[in-house]
Amino acid sequence: MANDIKYDTFIQEVTHQLGHGGLFLNTKAGDTVNTMVIGWGGITIFWGKPIFIAPVRQSRYTHELLEKSSEFSVSVPLKPDENMKKTLAFCGSKSGRDMDKFRKCNITPVGGRSIDVPIIGECPLHYECKIIYKTDIVPNTLDKTIDDKWYPDYHTLYFGEILNCYTI
Repeated sequence: MANDIKYDTFIQEVTHQLGHGGLFLNTKAGDTVNTMVIGWGGITIFWGKPIFIAPVRQSRYTHELLEKSSEFSVSVPLKPDENMKKTLAFCGSKSGRDMDKFRKCNITPVGGRSIDVPIIGECPLHYECKIIYKTDIVPNTLDKTIDDKWYPDYHTLYFGEILNCYTI
């Protein structure tokens, strides 16, 4: 059973998990579903709305799917066990272009409550988001030391209005 919660109830845990294993960013375009792991991004307020900012490199398969969609979900593995840590590592290093990561990792896509993108059933915390803005990192406006250290290819930042937040 899902329990609705305020978007910022677990903000400290989400921020911690971003830097310690990552979160699952789930996408769907047509009949194609995919998940990837993000270690950057976060929850903030923009335009008076709760927003999940999800940065996705332009070379990623998830980027291709997001460009065909208007929504995404984020599934958060709070206090992941060893099996979930292995799943995060796998999904963070393999491309959905080459395989169905849900099937390969034996994780369960569960239909979203307010969007057409699934969540991961094995995670306890979920955000369902509608993309209301996106912008590409502009290399010549980025600090050179950051560019040199972090950018073999650039991110698009997807601003997702958090429509639904819940635990299962």
